[in-house]
Amino acid sequence: MSVTDPRDSTRETKLSLPKTWHAESADAMGSMGMFLAGLVLVSRNRYLAWPVALLALSSFMNQHPIRTKEGGSTPWTALMTATFALLVSHAAMFTFTDPVTGAIKFSA
Repeated sequence: MSVTDPRDSTRETKLSLPKTWHAESADAMGSMGMFLAGLVLVSRNRYLAWPVALLALSSFMNQHPIRTKEGGSTPWTALMTATFALLVSHAAMFTFTDPVTGAIKFSA
């Protein structure tokens, strides 16, 4: 066979595995933060909104932009969702309701 032929048996090498395998893993803190922010939005639990905001902030500060997959959720979305959940959960404290009917009063 020719020297440039890739099927030449003299060009065979032994299979060698890499020392470490690169495993693609999802951002667990970001996913958990998004889930808990959705839980806060549904339940309007003000006390859960603060730890979710801290978790989203921690996820944002510990982001690895080079390691993110294309089209994956970014820490920006978790941070914005947690901020929105924090605002929505506390918004009920600033609305004026009628004590008899519970409806929102638009005038004094």
